[in-house]
Amino acid sequence: MKKRVFIIGLLAGLAVMPPLAGARAQVPPAQPEQAIAETLAAASSLSQLKAVVVARDGKIVAERGYGGHTPVESANIKSASKSIISALVGIAIDKGLLEGVDQPIAPILASDLPAERDPRLDRITIGNLLSMQAGLERTSGGNYGRWVASRNWVRAALAMPFADEPGGTMLYSTGSTHLLSAILTKVGGKSTLALARDWLGPLEEFRIGAWDRDPQGIYLGGNQMAMSTRSLLAFGELYRNGGRTADGTQLVPEDWVRQSWQSRTNSRFSNDGYGYGWFERVIGGKTVHYAWGFGGQMLYIVPELGLTVAMTSDEGDPSARSGYRDDLHDLLAKIIGTAES
Repeated sequence: MKKRVFIIGLLAGLAVMPPLAGARAQVPPAQPEQAIAETLAAASSLSQLKAVVVARDGKIVAERGYGGHTPVESANIKSASKSIISALVGIAIDKGLLEGVDQPIAPILASDLPAERDPRLDRITIGNLLSMQAGLERTSGGNYGRWVASRNWVRAALAMPFADEPGGTMLYSTGSTHLLSAILTKVGGKSTLALARDWLGPLEEFRIGAWDRDPQGIYLGGNQMAMSTRSLLAFGELYRNGGRTADGTQLVPEDWVRQSWQSRTNSRFSNDGYGYGWFERVIGGKTVHYAWGFGGQMLYIVPELGLTVAMTSDEGDPSARSGYRDDLHDLLAKIIGTAES
């Protein structure tokens, strides 16, 4: 009996004994929010990075500015704005202003078609423009400067020679999304900016600032749009939530979100899938839908984890051929790994 009491007392004493000198103390695991914040702090080594905002299940869990920048200042989101053009097209279809993705564009843009046009122009549809499968030679890359120097960007885009058949390979071209902006202006009876403010205005924190226009006053579909990192995140959250705002208001049809994320072709540069204004790639072991703009303007959505991440960067330097875009993909992979832990 005395031996049993002694053992119980010994165990009780061990329970309250301080750790031995040199022993490693047990450290509680970091909370996910703290770990993500630490991941963002480490990203300061990426010199082009301006700001990152991370949301989980509709709540911002971490954000950070770099090099004197903040998540609430305007940035040129470049081609990430193509995803916004896609959303406006989806809303226009839902409102009956457009018939659908199979609607030919020639009757809408009849006044801007070449006098002697290639008959293949009559086969280009709304969906072809959205998925970059119009078949027309690209106005992006080496052709961009000449295109924006033209007197009429819509006519110049429609006058480009055919490099493939409509519905063929992906030919990434800002001219295609600018044609969508012109179409929205015609069928909506307002500028694309006015339509965006009307249709997406109820989305909290969403705001488009400066936005370039062509010589005819049409807002540049798919480039040169100013938006804060917070605002870009708000747009991403709208899509992550099936086109609904936080209070449940349906702004973008839920089916349009699904259609936009369905890959219809692949980029010849990255082999990533491409739907209606959205890329798709596996990052960190998860399927990720993302918008991408020159210089490293990124909007990532990871539906499986309820995760939305917006990143803005210096728009003056390239991101693809420099490897910087891959650095941002790697940063997202680290965020995903932290969110899963």
